[in-house]
Amino acid sequence: MYLFHYHLVTSRIRETEERYLAKLGFALVARHGRVGVKPVSYEPGTSWEELDRLGFRLRLTELERGAVNVVVQPGHWTVPRIDHVGVALEEDEFREVLGRATLLGRRVQEHGGRRTFVSTPAGYRLEIHPPRDWIEQLLGAVDDFRLVELRLLADSPRAKAHALAELLGLDPENDGVEVADTSITFLPGGPEGRPVLDAERFE
Repeated sequence: MYLFHYHLVTSRIRETEERYLAKLGFALVARHGRVGVKPVSYEPGTSWEELDRLGFRLRLTELERGAVNVVVQPGHWTVPRIDHVGVALEEDEFREVLGRATLLGRRVQEHGGRRTFVSTPAGYRLEIHPPRDWIEQLLGAVDDFRLVELRLLADSPRAKAHALAELLGLDPENDGVEVADTSITFLPGGPEGRPVLDAERFE
Protein backbone atom coordinates (compact mmCIF):
# COMPACT_ATOMS: atom_id res chain seq x y z
CA MET A 1 0.00 0.00 0.00
CA TYR A 2 1.48 3.33 -1.04
CA LEU A 3 0.05 6.85 -1.34
CA PHE A 4 1.49 8.22 -4.57
CA HIS A 5 -1.02 10.79 -5.81
CA TYR A 6 -3.27 13.66 -4.79
CA HIS A 7 -5.61 15.80 -6.85
CA LEU A 8 -6.06 19.51 -6.13
CA VAL A 9 -8.81 21.92 -7.18
CA THR A 10 -8.10 25.68 -7.27
CA SER A 11 -8.84 28.88 -9.17
CA ARG A 12 -5.11 29.75 -9.09
CA ILE A 13 -4.00 27.11 -11.57
CA ARG A 14 -0.93 28.82 -12.96
CA GLU A 15 0.37 29.98 -9.58
CA THR A 16 -0.14 26.50 -8.09
CA GLU A 17 1.50 24.82 -11.06
CA GLU A 18 4.46 27.22 -10.83
CA ARG A 19 4.91 26.43 -7.13
CA TYR A 20 5.38 22.75 -7.90
CA LEU A 21 7.63 23.41 -10.88
CA ALA A 22 9.87 26.20 -9.58
CA LYS A 23 9.83 25.74 -5.81
CA LEU A 24 9.36 22.00 -5.34
CA GLY A 25 11.22 20.75 -8.42
CA PHE A 26 8.40 18.82 -10.03
CA ALA A 27 8.32 18.22 -13.78
CA LEU A 28 5.34 18.96 -15.99
CA VAL A 29 3.93 15.76 -17.48
CA ALA A 30 1.22 17.41 -19.57
CA ARG A 31 -1.63 19.90 -19.62
CA HIS A 32 -4.90 18.32 -20.71
CA GLY A 33 -7.93 20.18 -21.99
CA ARG A 34 -9.73 21.29 -25.14
CA VAL A 35 -9.33 23.59 -28.10
CA GLY A 36 -12.88 24.19 -29.23
CA VAL A 37 -14.55 20.80 -28.81
CA LYS A 38 -11.41 18.78 -29.52
CA PRO A 39 -9.68 17.08 -26.55
CA VAL A 40 -5.96 17.88 -26.61
CA SER A 41 -2.88 17.38 -24.43
CA TYR A 42 0.29 19.47 -24.47
CA GLU A 43 3.57 18.19 -23.08
CA PRO A 44 6.37 20.46 -21.80
CA GLY A 45 7.60 22.98 -24.33
CA THR A 46 4.32 24.75 -25.07
CA SER A 47 3.99 27.94 -23.01
CA TRP A 48 0.85 29.31 -21.44
CA GLU A 49 1.09 32.25 -23.86
CA GLU A 50 0.95 29.87 -26.83
CA LEU A 51 -1.89 27.92 -25.24
CA ASP A 52 -3.82 31.15 -24.74
CA ARG A 53 -3.35 32.02 -28.43
CA LEU A 54 -4.67 28.59 -29.39
CA GLY A 55 -7.79 29.09 -27.26
CA PHE A 56 -6.82 26.20 -24.99
CA ARG A 57 -9.19 25.48 -22.09
CA LEU A 58 -7.48 23.56 -19.30
CA ARG A 59 -9.09 20.49 -17.74
CA LEU A 60 -6.10 19.54 -15.58
CA THR A 61 -2.33 19.82 -15.20
CA GLU A 62 -0.30 16.73 -14.27
CA LEU A 63 3.04 16.99 -12.45
CA GLU A 64 5.52 14.44 -11.15
CA ARG A 65 8.67 14.14 -9.14
CA GLY A 66 10.15 10.87 -7.89
CA ALA A 67 7.31 8.69 -6.61
CA VAL A 68 4.81 11.56 -6.30
CA ASN A 69 2.14 12.49 -8.84
CA VAL A 70 0.09 15.68 -8.39
CA VAL A 71 -2.83 16.85 -10.52
CA VAL A 72 -4.19 20.40 -10.45
CA GLN A 73 -7.69 21.09 -11.77
CA PRO A 74 -9.54 24.41 -12.22
CA GLY A 75 -12.14 25.16 -9.56
CA HIS A 76 -13.67 27.88 -7.41
CA TRP A 77 -11.26 27.95 -4.47
CA THR A 78 -8.24 30.23 -4.21
CA VAL A 79 -6.48 27.95 -1.73
CA PRO A 80 -6.24 24.44 -3.22
CA ARG A 81 -8.60 21.77 -1.92
CA ILE A 82 -8.21 18.01 -2.11
CA ASP A 83 -10.61 16.22 -4.45
CA HIS A 84 -9.02 12.80 -3.87
CA VAL A 85 -5.89 10.93 -2.87
CA GLY A 86 -4.53 7.99 -4.86
CA VAL A 87 -3.24 4.77 -3.33
CA ALA A 88 -1.41 1.90 -5.03
CA LEU A 89 -2.40 -1.50 -3.66
CA GLU A 90 -1.58 -5.16 -4.04
CA GLU A 91 -4.27 -7.27 -5.72
CA ASP A 92 -5.60 -8.64 -2.45
CA GLU A 93 -5.60 -5.18 -0.83
CA PHE A 94 -7.50 -3.78 -3.83
CA ARG A 95 -10.20 -6.45 -3.52
CA GLU A 96 -10.43 -5.89 0.23
CA VAL A 97 -10.97 -2.13 -0.20
CA LEU A 98 -13.71 -2.78 -2.76
CA GLY A 99 -15.29 -5.28 -0.37
CA ARG A 100 -15.27 -2.78 2.49
CA ALA A 101 -16.70 -0.10 0.20
CA THR A 102 -19.59 -2.42 -0.69
CA LEU A 103 -20.29 -3.27 2.95
CA LEU A 104 -20.20 0.42 3.89
CA GLY A 105 -22.49 1.40 1.02
CA ARG A 106 -19.86 3.64 -0.60
CA ARG A 107 -20.23 4.55 -4.26
CA VAL A 108 -17.59 3.00 -6.54
CA GLN A 109 -16.87 4.52 -9.97
CA GLU A 110 -14.78 2.91 -12.72
CA HIS A 111 -13.20 5.17 -15.33
CA GLY A 112 -12.20 3.41 -18.52
CA GLY A 113 -10.69 0.46 -16.69
CA ARG A 114 -7.77 2.64 -15.63
CA ARG A 115 -9.01 4.29 -12.48
CA THR A 116 -11.34 3.34 -9.65
CA PHE A 117 -12.81 5.90 -7.26
CA VAL A 118 -14.52 5.25 -3.95
CA SER A 119 -16.64 7.96 -2.35
CA THR A 120 -16.46 8.85 1.33
CA PRO A 121 -18.95 10.71 3.52
CA ALA A 122 -16.18 13.21 4.33
CA GLY A 123 -16.16 15.37 1.18
CA TYR A 124 -13.29 13.75 -0.70
CA ARG A 125 -12.72 10.53 -2.66
CA LEU A 126 -10.21 7.70 -2.61
CA GLU A 127 -8.61 6.57 -5.88
CA ILE A 128 -7.37 2.98 -5.73
CA HIS A 129 -5.13 1.03 -8.09
CA PRO A 130 -4.12 -2.62 -8.22
CA PRO A 131 -0.59 -3.28 -9.54
CA ARG A 132 -0.04 -1.48 -12.83
CA ASP A 133 3.11 -1.08 -14.91
CA TRP A 134 3.04 2.73 -14.93
CA ILE A 135 2.61 2.90 -11.16
CA GLU A 136 5.44 0.40 -10.65
CA GLN A 137 7.66 2.64 -12.78
CA LEU A 138 6.67 5.68 -10.73
CA LEU A 139 7.24 3.92 -7.42
CA GLY A 140 10.65 2.81 -8.64
CA ALA A 141 11.75 6.36 -7.87
CA VAL A 142 10.57 6.23 -4.24
CA ASP A 143 14.15 6.50 -2.94
CA ASP A 144 14.65 9.70 -4.94
CA PHE A 145 11.63 11.67 -3.74
CA ARG A 146 8.49 10.70 -1.81
CA LEU A 147 5.63 12.26 0.11
CA VAL A 148 6.16 11.96 3.86
CA GLU A 149 3.22 14.00 5.16
CA LEU A 150 0.10 15.63 3.75
CA ARG A 151 -1.50 18.19 6.09
CA LEU A 152 -5.12 19.12 5.41
CA LEU A 153 -7.50 21.57 7.08
CA ALA A 154 -10.97 20.16 7.71
CA ASP A 155 -14.21 20.99 9.48
CA SER A 156 -14.23 17.64 11.26
CA PRO A 157 -10.67 16.23 11.32
CA ARG A 158 -11.54 13.02 13.14
CA ALA A 159 -14.37 12.15 10.74
CA LYS A 160 -12.15 12.91 7.75
CA ALA A 161 -9.40 10.63 9.10
CA HIS A 162 -11.84 7.87 10.05
CA ALA A 163 -13.40 7.81 6.56
CA LEU A 164 -10.03 7.10 4.94
CA ALA A 165 -8.85 4.62 7.57
CA GLU A 166 -12.13 2.71 7.41
CA LEU A 167 -11.85 2.07 3.67
CA LEU A 168 -8.16 1.14 3.78
CA GLY A 169 -8.56 -1.13 6.81
CA LEU A 170 -6.23 1.01 8.91
CA ASP A 171 -6.43 2.38 12.43
CA PRO A 172 -6.68 6.19 12.59
CA GLU A 173 -4.18 7.84 14.92
CA ASN A 174 -5.85 10.83 16.59
CA ASP A 175 -6.83 12.93 13.57
CA GLY A 176 -4.53 11.26 11.06
CA VAL A 177 -3.86 8.09 9.11
CA GLU A 178 -0.54 6.39 8.39
CA VAL A 179 -0.64 5.03 4.84
CA ALA A 180 2.59 3.02 4.73
CA ASP A 181 5.32 5.69 4.94
CA THR A 182 3.02 8.68 4.46
CA SER A 183 1.07 10.50 7.17
CA ILE A 184 -2.19 12.19 6.25
CA THR A 185 -2.97 14.62 9.03
CA PHE A 186 -6.30 16.44 9.29
CA LEU A 187 -6.26 19.70 11.24
CA PRO A 188 -9.15 21.86 12.47
CA GLY A 189 -10.11 25.15 10.86
CA GLY A 190 -11.09 23.93 7.41
CA PRO A 191 -14.38 24.17 5.52
CA GLU A 192 -17.12 21.61 5.09
CA GLY A 193 -16.61 19.26 2.19
CA ARG A 194 -13.24 18.98 0.50
CA PRO A 195 -10.29 19.54 2.85
CA VAL A 196 -7.92 22.45 2.22
CA LEU A 197 -4.27 21.77 1.45
CA ASP A 198 -2.24 23.17 4.35
CA ALA A 199 1.24 21.76 3.75
CA GLU A 200 3.24 18.90 2.28
CA ARG A 201 6.49 17.38 3.48
CA PHE A 202 8.74 15.46 1.11
CA GLU A 203 11.96 13.50 1.40
